[in-house]
Amino acid sequence: MSVKKITTGVSMILRMLVRQKIVILLILVIPAFFLTIVELTSSDRILPFQLASVGEDIFVNISENGISFIFFSVASSGFLVSFLALNLIQKNNLVNRRLIICGYHPVELLLSILTVLVLVITFIAVYVGLLTNAFYSIEHLEKFILGLVLIGFVYGSYGLAVGSLIKGELEGILMIVLLVNIDVGWLQNPLFYAEAQNQIIIKFLPAYFPSQTCIITAVTDFSSSSSTMYSLAYGSIFLFFSMLTFFYKMRTK
Repeated sequence: MSVKKITTGVSMILRMLVRQKIVILLILVIPAFFLTIVELTSSDRILPFQLASVGEDIFVNISENGISFIFFSVASSGFLVSFLALNLIQKNNLVNRRLIICGYHPVELLLSILTVLVLVITFIAVYVGLLTNAFYSIEHLEKFILGLVLIGFVYGSYGLAVGSLIKGELEGILMIVLLVNIDVGWLQNPLFYAEAQNQIIIKFLPAYFPSQTCIITAVTDFSSSSSTMYSLAYGSIFLFFSMLTFFYKMRTK
């Protein structure tokens, strides 16, 4: 395994992303647009919601716009990272196969992709975290940003898994939209969760623990260590599956 090849791979993938100026623009605009809509449409009324990962009887009172800011920051981070991860693994599929034939090892290519994904997740988490804090004061900003990194890790790994498994771009996008929209875009809303009839279903979805980490750190002093560990475990499952699929498809005779 060559460090130089990994560095070259990271450099080329980053150049590819930077050349797509519309992608960079959307990364900056989409979270700001979501949070601006929340600012213009939500009220200041105080609402109780359940912190299920801390305890079934733990309820927190927070304003409607406050919890909406937190929820949509998590949702926008999950959307952006999952689509970018899908793009990273699908767009260069044929190029990666040619590189392997020319002497690259699949591990070197995978490490290059994962390095870029980590950089993207960190950038989006920091940007969205600071932007959210500008709209609504976060209790523990550093831990909240860590929660956004976790949602990025879970759905970034899911995007890699989908991109590794499915060849077609449209089919991959539909699979991303299906889960992300239902999970992080709807069911993880804490106001919906408090009244949901089958809460156990929501708890098994990928965004549950990262969302709980963000909410706990944003508005309370409770520990989020349990949610953090489960988030890492969930993301690791997707990542492991994507790695196996990537190795299988990149094999050469």
